Amino acid sequence: MEITNVTEYEAIAKQKLPKMVYDYYASGAEDQWTLQENRNAFARILFRPRILIDVSKIDMTTTVLGFKISMPIMVAPTAMQKMAHPEGEYATARAASAAGTIMTLSSWATSSVEEVASTGPGIRFFQLYVYKNRNVVEQLVRRAERAGFKAIALTVDTPRLGRRESDIKNRFTLPPNLTLKNFEGLDLGKMDEANDSGLASYVAGQIDRTLSWKDVQWLQTITKMPILVKGVITGEDARLAVQAGAAGIIVSNHGARQLDYVPATISALEEVVKATQGRIPVFLDGGVRRGTDVFKALALGASGIFIGRPVVFSLAAEGEAGVRKVLQMLRDEFELTMALSGCRSLKEITRNHITTEWDTPRPLARL
Repeated sequence: MEITNVTEYEAIAKQKLPKMVYDYYASGAEDQWTLQENRNAFARILFRPRILIDVSKIDMTTTVLGFKISMPIMVAPTAMQKMAHPEGEYATARAASAAGTIMTLSSWATSSVEEVASTGPGIRFFQLYVYKNRNVVEQLVRRAERAGFKAIALTVDTPRLGRRESDIKNRFTLPPNLTLKNFEGLDLGKMDEANDSGLASYVAGQIDRTLSWKDVQWLQTITKMPILVKGVITGEDARLAVQAGAAGIIVSNHGARQLDYVPATISALEEVVKATQGRIPVFLDGGVRRGTDVFKALALGASGIFIGRPVVFSLAAEGEAGVRKVLQMLRDEFELTMALSGCRSLKEITRNHITTEWDTPRPLARL
């Protein structure tokens, strides 16, 4: 079967992967309302395309924290990618580099920062969970910096792990042949089988629940890398992120895996963008499956988007070639959406190109 869109990879991944692994990647928290809503909310945003504009040349390039990339579509951090494919994060790193875009490596990767750096050139960010043992955090941040990583994506929505019922049913744990490579050799306890989710038990033991805004400032004292705050979904927290010296914000609900019944990220995006008043860039992750979704996010003020699940599902289906194809399909769809909307560059994508359910009715244009 020829794959014609990103979503089709999920069914293939479901056939190929062990149930515990597929469920871990695919599921959300509790009733999974937000998981559905991350997709459904995009469907309620409609286009207002402009016509008779010369769209023979379209420029999708942009800069993120000063780094030039080929398109505003980047790879989000997803944990334990070797559960999906033996090449894991290596394959993802090569695919992102080939596409001329940014890969974010998870703290809980099954390949280390040094191993990912060894795959060759590429712009890479490092996603950070803050452990109770701050020496471990300092070591990890310094290793990422030495390995050439360019920014930290600090995950701030996980003082505890959300209740993912499929992981509880499956007694989720990391397959015995794999390790969390960044923590190898550190005496931090293992992700063993537990009475519920092995990952939830591991998080309860290791992750620092005291994490607060002062720690964003502490991180700035141990690294020169800019810090993106990942997991902001309110205007109040966006303002605090600016005050704390964040270099940017990633509007994220952790792929709907933490608190259920939070809004879809695309629904929360505009509030966050307005609160920052243009002082720092705002990015979005969650629910992006089409080039049309990318355009909608940019029209609502995002500087770019990150994709997570499409990467692990395509990785499971076809390895590096799958991830390359996902990035290419989204790129092609986004370019087509720009052309059909009458936009030749990212700066031409405006709020007037879309209409949302929270808009006030527009006055009729006078001729």
